[in-house]
Amino acid sequence: MNEQPISLQALLPVLLEEGRRRRVVLGLVFAAITLAALVVGMLWPKKYEASTTILVQESSIIAPLMKGAATPTANVNRADIARAVILSHKVLDKVLADGGWLASHPSPVELDRITNGIKTRTSVKFSRDNLLTISYYDSDPVRTYKVTRLFGQLFISESLASKQRESRDAFDFINGQVEAYRSKLTSAEDKLKTYRESNVDARPGSEDATAARINDLRTQVENARMDLMEKRSQEASLVAQLSGESEVSAVQTTAGLYQAQLADLQAQLDKLLLTYTDDYPDVVRVRHQMQDLRQQLAQAERSRQDPNGKPTALGGNAQFNPLYQQIKSQLTDLRGQIAATTARMNASQAMLDSELDRSKRIAGSENATAELTRDYDVNRDVYQDLLKRRENARVSMDLDDTQQGLTFAVQNPAIMPLIPTGLRFMHFAMAGILLGLALPLGLLFGIARFDPRVRSVEQLELLTGLPVLATVPFYATPRDRRREHLRNLVLVLILAVVAVSYLTLFLLKLKGAA
Repeated sequence: MNEQPISLQALLPVLLEEGRRRRVVLGLVFAAITLAALVVGMLWPKKYEASTTILVQESSIIAPLMKGAATPTANVNRADIARAVILSHKVLDKVLADGGWLASHPSPVELDRITNGIKTRTSVKFSRDNLLTISYYDSDPVRTYKVTRLFGQLFISESLASKQRESRDAFDFINGQVEAYRSKLTSAEDKLKTYRESNVDARPGSEDATAARINDLRTQVENARMDLMEKRSQEASLVAQLSGESEVSAVQTTAGLYQAQLADLQAQLDKLLLTYTDDYPDVVRVRHQMQDLRQQLAQAERSRQDPNGKPTALGGNAQFNPLYQQIKSQLTDLRGQIAATTARMNASQAMLDSELDRSKRIAGSENATAELTRDYDVNRDVYQDLLKRRENARVSMDLDDTQQGLTFAVQNPAIMPLIPTGLRFMHFAMAGILLGLALPLGLLFGIARFDPRVRSVEQLELLTGLPVLATVPFYATPRDRRREHLRNLVLVLILAVVAVSYLTLFLLKLKGAA
């Protein structure tokens, strides 16, 4: 036999014949599916959804004015934080009470199941970073509206309260740190003051003053040493001059006296010329004195000769040498100056040694002073910074108390949902009709396609490959005709029941009774 598949053209008469023969069964299957879809549509829980949109305003006219003086509280992941606030235990307890779930006094297990259901049916999302949308769906439209509106109200109130608590806690914390660092600063200041009082050399500026004093004393010692060396040189010169003079002269003439004075002035001139120039006043004065003495000496030479040619004495046979007395007097004065310079140099050296010892003490106390000063400076800087931060926190707290920082505005309030969302009764009714038609036709196609019995001339010729010469038609008896009428009647009744059921339920839906 030929096993080629039957074409749709050859299969169509078979489908019509099998449909006619099994019309009651197909009608019952159609009725069962459509009526079952009606029942499922009636029992399917309705889903009413409501939403509210809140505009979160973080910038206002006060923001640029208070920039740098106040720190606004802001969160990055706003959707997660908003969901945490909305689905917190405090908010959910109020929602359970206002939504009527607590009226039946549920057990803890049932209450936990109801709470999880509310969380599952609640959706929170941010759009454009400043629009918060809270959505909730339930089977009761009134409860859906109440819960959605309550979520929006509680979110705003809890967010503002949370911001106020956050800013107040920040102010209290910074204020506590200010008081703590004030105590530390006072303690550090007292320690530094006590140390400076007990150590005079540890006062500010002591090191610089001591260094300046040491430099001055070193200069004084060096100057005194140079002056002493100069005076000792002069002392040696006068001692040499004094050793060459006689303390007493036997005969003293006027010319001799002038010559001695002239020699003394010449010695002074030579000494002055070692230090000064010819224009120096003392040099000019000595030169004039020498010139006067030379004139007097010449006059004395002319008048000292008597007629007998013997010199005339001033008086007496012996007298003190005036040059010797003058040199001795200068030597005595110079030795007094040497003693004074030596005393001054020793005093300066002693003061220099004292200042050096003091500088060592200052260097020894420098580490302790530096540590105490560093602690004081650190505590002072932190304390001043905390004072500024406390004032900034105070301004931020005042902004949050007056709700001038982060504000909320209900952009789209929640409204009463009138039409359920999701799958509705109409969807189930249409799906029932389509499925009621598709399933019987599918069964009919399966029977005609896979049943091995021969039902048409075309199928027989296709299977055997032989032509059919003649067919014997079916002749219905009166009983068969009555049976066919009964089947038609039953099919009509089935379709009528389905149509009446659909029509009745649709009318009831339109009137709101079902």
